[in-house]
Amino acid sequence: MAIKRYVANTDTTITNAYKANLTTRGVSGNMGQSDILEVFHIYGQASSASSENARILIGFPTTDITTDRASGDIPASGSVSFYLRMFNAEHSQPTPRDFTLTASAVSTAWQEGLGLDMENYSDIDAANWITASDGPTVKWSTQGGDYYVDNSSSFQQTFDTGFEDMEVDITPLVEQWVNSAGNILGSKTNNGLGIFLTASQEDAEVSYYTKMFFARQSQYYFKRPYIEARWDSSKSDDRATFYLSSSLVPAADNLMTLYLYNIVKGQLTNIPDVGTGTINVSIYSGSATNATPSGSELYLPVGGEVASTGDLNVTGGWSETGIYTASFAYASSSITTIFDVWHSASVEYHTGSAVTVKTFDSEDYNANQTYASNITNMKSSYTQQERNAFFRVYTRKRNWSPNIYVKASQAIPNHIIENAYYQIERISDGLKVAPFGTGSSNQTKMSYDASGSYFTFDMGMLDSDEVYSISLAYKINGKYTEQPETFRFRVEE
Repeated sequence: MAIKRYVANTDTTITNAYKANLTTRGVSGNMGQSDILEVFHIYGQASSASSENARILIGFPTTDITTDRASGDIPASGSVSFYLRMFNAEHSQPTPRDFTLTASAVSTAWQEGLGLDMENYSDIDAANWITASDGPTVKWSTQGGDYYVDNSSSFQQTFDTGFEDMEVDITPLVEQWVNSAGNILGSKTNNGLGIFLTASQEDAEVSYYTKMFFARQSQYYFKRPYIEARWDSSKSDDRATFYLSSSLVPAADNLMTLYLYNIVKGQLTNIPDVGTGTINVSIYSGSATNATPSGSELYLPVGGEVASTGDLNVTGGWSETGIYTASFAYASSSITTIFDVWHSASVEYHTGSAVTVKTFDSEDYNANQTYASNITNMKSSYTQQERNAFFRVYTRKRNWSPNIYVKASQAIPNHIIENAYYQIERISDGLKVAPFGTGSSNQTKMSYDASGSYFTFDMGMLDSDEVYSISLAYKINGKYTEQPETFRFRVEE
């Protein structure tokens, strides 16, 4: 699972717009319970030079991010990106185009309020254009809100048509809010964000009227604003795709990674004497039947986690709770079956299963290879409480044709795709609730091990009583190709 969402817990629109009489401004109006949020600039409505603006205030539960990071559900600072996601609300009024919205951290605490009236501004409460909170009343230092404007606290997005959703990388600010260890930007109190037009557009002698977003109270589950955490959680366990070092490929592709999964009573558990530290891995040849390791440790070339040519150990390390990895190159062409032995000093923790060493020129090449895929452990329904639903993907070459020497009882080989991605879509309207994450974050990239590809997904992010489908895409020969199969499931409460 490489996506987590934190839905807004407070939001409102504040404005200095004129009321219907075009004489009195609605600066005291509160709209904290509306299901719509608005940004606009109206020029020349009340007089030839009058100016009216509306801004959005929105807050998020960053304590949940802190909790999830402490529990290991999201990575440490530097390994995860946070995006502000807000969704366009279609409406019958004019929609501006060619404008820029700023999302800036609010420097003063504010109250959402209970107002609903977004036309006459008759609901008087905090927050509004003048006050951040009431009882006792706390006024903004500057009418319209107080904001940080430094580069780590203020972000922008340009809208061409005006109908786009908002999607802005606000990682530096979120890291300040949660004050992660090692965060060089320091810390900021989480008072949420203000969303507004740039200063020049708020003062422009033209109107930008009106950009609307769905609020947190919206009936549309997937249109509510949220912060989305994205990271690449894929694990590349090369036990079934282990290759001999070759001059045919780049140096990085000669590094193979093996994994140790320390499962105790069904749970991944750190090895007590290793914890989050290092662990040594030695490589052995197989016995006469290749059933067990045999002989002495093999010498290894420099590279990966092997410090010097001729070393006998790979210095592996902790990846996450109960999972350890070791990366190295292998150059002994005469030994084609090897075993990995994980140890620390004289204590041996684990001996891996036999690894068959392949060569980069050992398979036929087909530039137009296609694949057949299946999710082998698919259930017809899941509940929102399944926070780590596990999906195992089986893939084979579509034109696989065994020769007459292959036994009829032999399993069809599982072909591992190293760059495979998933997408989740709502069936009723085709809404992509988790699109293919093939960008810089690779948030939907699948892991693989000796049994094939797999991924986990937090079903709590999906609305209940809906049917969804999973689609797969493979990156082959530098191109992403969506696979023809789809796999449906239902989510219950």
